[in-house]
Amino acid sequence: MTQTLTHFIGGQYVDGESGRFGDVFNPATGEVSGKLAYASTAEVDKAVQNAKAAQEAWGAMASPKRAAVIFRMRELMVQKREALAEAMCKEHGKTRPDALGEIQRGIDVIEFAAGIPHLIKGEFNPNVGGGIDLYSIREPLGVVGGVTPFNFPVMIPLWMGVMAIACGNAYVNKPSERDPSAPNMLAEMWKEAGLPDGVWNVVHGDKEAVDALLHHPDVPAISFVGSTGVGEYIYHEGCAHNKRVQAFCGAKNHMVIMPDADLDQAVDALVGAGYGSAGERCMAISVAVPVGKETSERLVEKLAPKVQGLKIGPWNDPDADINPLITRQAKERVEGLIQRGVDEGASLLVDGRGAALQGYENGYFVGGTLFDQVKTDMEIYKTEIFGPVLSVMAPSTYEDAVDMINAHEYGNGVAIFTRDGDAARSFTAAVDIGMIGVNVPIPVPMAFHNFGGAKRSKFGDTQMHGPESIRFFTKMKTVSSRWPSGIKEGHQLAFPTND
Repeated sequence: MTQTLTHFIGGQYVDGESGRFGDVFNPATGEVSGKLAYASTAEVDKAVQNAKAAQEAWGAMASPKRAAVIFRMRELMVQKREALAEAMCKEHGKTRPDALGEIQRGIDVIEFAAGIPHLIKGEFNPNVGGGIDLYSIREPLGVVGGVTPFNFPVMIPLWMGVMAIACGNAYVNKPSERDPSAPNMLAEMWKEAGLPDGVWNVVHGDKEAVDALLHHPDVPAISFVGSTGVGEYIYHEGCAHNKRVQAFCGAKNHMVIMPDADLDQAVDALVGAGYGSAGERCMAISVAVPVGKETSERLVEKLAPKVQGLKIGPWNDPDADINPLITRQAKERVEGLIQRGVDEGASLLVDGRGAALQGYENGYFVGGTLFDQVKTDMEIYKTEIFGPVLSVMAPSTYEDAVDMINAHEYGNGVAIFTRDGDAARSFTAAVDIGMIGVNVPIPVPMAFHNFGGAKRSKFGDTQMHGPESIRFFTKMKTVSSRWPSGIKEGHQLAFPTND
């Protein structure tokens, strides 16, 4: 018997009223594991109104008291990480170690947000002229919306929502309809941590729910992570409704391997960054760029056997390297792109299609796949595949590698492996990419720095977590203040200065 998953509004579960439901699947078996209520516009409005009612008192609460609630949530996350990981794995399919790593990255942001009394400080200048003191203060926006993806059902809602509520806002999360249980568990945990009812809400659904947030007059800001097509739509639609929008989108992340690199280290990095979580990460390395023919030949010789040896398996198999993809449609899309690569002339060294596992014959598995001799005009290079597929390209020179990376429409992450400090320093300056790794394959910054890409990997000016998130989730007021002490100037019609 499948469970029915509903919305979390005003501190409690609320039955769906729209009459629309969607199936939730176990990706390892292909079986339906639950029914998910899809919110109507009216139900989203109900969540926003609950959030609006709760936000005033929460925003007015002393920031150290808000920080205390956030710290209690940190303790609950540590206590319940195993249960949270299991819920995530059953619906997403990712392996247990991968899920626990995601949860830890969410905890990192909670720990950063617990310092909100310091982070939200304004500025002060005494006596800028005529006995006037000048100071700035940051205030919450009100109710903010977060549209979060399937591939990180815990980490991304925390990256957005924790910083939003730390700043005094209320938060409405519209998570992916593919794996809704973990986002619901987060809402329960916030209530247990002492967060006032209505400050953290979860509404499930599809485009109707997203549009309801985008069009709602009481939601001044939207944060999004997902595909580029949807992100661009949310950015333009939100801006058209006078909202503050940040949208973090698709990627095609390259890893340059210089001739002097430690090749064993580079190969291990490629395997982990290219095939971890079945490639369903916006920061996954999907293009290996060995510089020169000799480097390419040595790399492929070491890489191909390791890719061939990767084991597919369900989340609870401790030996599994590659988990199933999120849906049957995702599996079909990835396998179709593999065939497209063959048709366009790439050399398929390891073919992950047709992967089968006894007892999991209907699971959405694709094995590790490796292409060589990929060209820039091929679809497998231009497109974000979002599967366990790695392409090898071998430009003749370092300069050609940089030009190729900069010519791609995406600019999320990139890495270079080298022993040459001069090459690494030159590379970090030359590439138009948001996050750069030097001998680090997945350069996702820690919570106290900013996360975000460039070009069509991001729409909007601000970044995720770190100091930029404070700027996104607050509005600034600047106050000029003077307390007259016998000052008599008379009226002045000229524009004020500090003379």
